[in-house]
Amino acid sequence: MNTDSATDFEFFILLAKLKSMSGAARALDLTPPAATKRLGIMEKRLGAQLVNRTTRSISLTPEGETYLRYATQIVEKVREMEEAITGARTDPQGLLRINATLGFGRTTIAPLVSEFAKRFPQVEVQFEVTDRPVDLIEGAFDMAIRFGELPDSRLSARRIMSNRRFLCASPKYLERFGTPEKIEDLLQHRCIIHRQNDDAHGVWRFIDEDHTEALKVRGALSSNDGDIVLRWALDGHGILIRSEWDLAKYVQSGRLEIVLPNAVLPSADLFVYYPRQRNQTARARAFIDFLVERFQAPFIPVDAGKLVRERKKRGARR
Repeated sequence: MNTDSATDFEFFILLAKLKSMSGAARALDLTPPAATKRLGIMEKRLGAQLVNRTTRSISLTPEGETYLRYATQIVEKVREMEEAITGARTDPQGLLRINATLGFGRTTIAPLVSEFAKRFPQVEVQFEVTDRPVDLIEGAFDMAIRFGELPDSRLSARRIMSNRRFLCASPKYLERFGTPEKIEDLLQHRCIIHRQNDDAHGVWRFIDEDHTEALKVRGALSSNDGDIVLRWALDGHGILIRSEWDLAKYVQSGRLEIVLPNAVLPSADLFVYYPRQRNQTARARAFIDFLVERFQAPFIPVDAGKLVRERKKRGARR
């Protein structure tokens, strides 16, 4: 494989990902005519059309799909070879591509990337945040940081943090509308809906021993942004489901209270996912170890039993 072929592979992978000739040209610091010419030379050499062109976007032909599959595998093998050669060096180096959820990635992971970059200056980090999960293999990501279960059987995962979920509300809401005593009471309350991916709107699921029960709740406010719904709960608009990672400081300060603390909801454990068939690079291992280290300290779990006892004491004093 010559240098031009290796560069062509990377060019085509980027083109397939962006589905735009002008976008690929900008990413590679080329003019659009130069990128078009490059693709034409590749197609002429192969004797096959790799993409279907329209005025606004491109799509891969069957031959293009085949080229992409092999190009991705070859580029990955080259990366593994380089890692095997340089792996004995003391400090990790090279390109590390990370994906995370939009809000959590922006507020929590991005500062950690900054710390990691200071500790390992030879690692080049490309960090992308998206509102939906991405295909790590097709997108050539080393890892993704997500809450919840493994989204793809082709992936492996490492748990970064255990993270239970609770119902919560502000004291002023509970004083005005009362505190639910059982799960069914939620049907009479104002619930704040956090829309996530393709979840059914307003359906809250609870774990009862070995099965799951679904409850269709209602409320006047809903959003796909976690920070927004948390702010609404703090403002007293209703009952919300949040993880203890988000809740701990607000519960301790008294701005939010746990509702139905013995109700069990599916957990929102934090995982880092990575392609199963890919050997982890030293830089990927270093970043995952760094995440595990950083998520050990700042977390204070919610003690549901203690909250029940404290609420009973407050009720007795009134």
